[in-house]
Amino acid sequence: MAEKRNVIIIGAAGRDFHNFNTFFRDNDAYNVAAFTAAQIPDIDDRKYPAALAGKLYPKGIPIFAEAELPGLIKKLSVHECVFAYSDVTYQHVMTMSAIVNAAGASFRLLGPNDTQIKSTKPLIAVGAVRTGAGKSQTSRKIVQLLMARGLKVVAIRHPMPYGDLVKQKVQRFATVEDLKKHNCTIEEMEEYEPHVVRGNVIYSGVDYEAIVREAEKEADVILWDGGNNDFPFYKQDLMVTVVDPHRPGNETSFYPGEATLRMADVVVINKIDTASPEGIQTVRDSIERVNPKAIVIDGASPISVDKPELIKGKRCLVVEDGPTLTHGHMKIGAGTVAARKFGARELVDPRPYVVGRLAETFKIYPNIGTLLPAMGYGAEQIKDLESTINKTDCDTVVIATPIDLSRIVKIKKPTVKVGYELQEIGSPNLTDVLEDFCKKHKLGISKRKAF
Repeated sequence: MAEKRNVIIIGAAGRDFHNFNTFFRDNDAYNVAAFTAAQIPDIDDRKYPAALAGKLYPKGIPIFAEAELPGLIKKLSVHECVFAYSDVTYQHVMTMSAIVNAAGASFRLLGPNDTQIKSTKPLIAVGAVRTGAGKSQTSRKIVQLLMARGLKVVAIRHPMPYGDLVKQKVQRFATVEDLKKHNCTIEEMEEYEPHVVRGNVIYSGVDYEAIVREAEKEADVILWDGGNNDFPFYKQDLMVTVVDPHRPGNETSFYPGEATLRMADVVVINKIDTASPEGIQTVRDSIERVNPKAIVIDGASPISVDKPELIKGKRCLVVEDGPTLTHGHMKIGAGTVAARKFGARELVDPRPYVVGRLAETFKIYPNIGTLLPAMGYGAEQIKDLESTINKTDCDTVVIATPIDLSRIVKIKKPTVKVGYELQEIGSPNLTDVLEDFCKKHKLGISKRKAF
């Protein structure tokens, strides 16, 4: 029998675990010697547990910091490394390849045919070319339209398993109380809460085969709500990809965002209301060049605020979605747009006031600037976020996270909540696309309401 090939999976607690589960877990040709971890704090120096790893790994699989990769390749006699995280430049991917090759191992990327799972229910996948492009609001719009038709829609979210992996194998969220039950981070709440408050169920976790089989029991349609700019974990019947004209050119220079663009049946150009004409045209040209057969939908992301009088003429601290500012590299978010639109006198720089783990975030991502990312991967970081907000010398806190942040942290200053939803412009639109999808899959034609 041929010698097993020793493998390291280079990840960030998401795609890496999925690649293991679908391709490596019961594969006798390989020995996964380790995972490495990046992007997310405090996920190295633990194990992928034996209870999830299968019979070939009775002791589980260790997880190390990505910085240790060259030494691990030599120490563990590794034959190949599989790169398995997203929202990174092509330069980053090939730098990792150079590191791996220099240490003597081969470098590999697994694609959809090796990692996608087939659902028994019609499945719509929503992805994006970058974090913060507007994928979540597009997902919510699709769910809303399908629910209006009388269909039971169950969403499945790209993983964010930063806690006890065994307990997080299959997670079901139907109420806001479920967020507390599962000890969700702020990042998780930002993705799950907007779904459950609208009355639909969302699943997430670690084992996506087990997750989809549970979701199928209560769904007419499954919606894959993708994370970062990753391609879907499931075989899609319809692929919707969101592009961002605020970051023109990123749609063809980030991994695996360009793959999601090339895979798309439908491309949504979001934020047309606030992007430059040049940025919009660059994105249109990219779509035409790499996926000319895709249906293109124009979209805006109009801003609303609950108390505009607390912005006008005030010194405002803007709190934005964390991942959008960190590995999403966004320089401007909904909170910034709202503050400028409603006449803020000044955007207060939080950096002189940051404490604890938030100070580390600004060191890792020095280009965040005068915005505060709503980081909260654990109790300590949430406490640091609360302290930073309350220490900052400002008149008003402008909150542009998708959740009610004041429910999580005690803010001792006046707050303004920013809202934003997808607004389609003209035709074609998602209603047209979903009408065709439902007809093709015989969903609700005879016994349910039309759109």
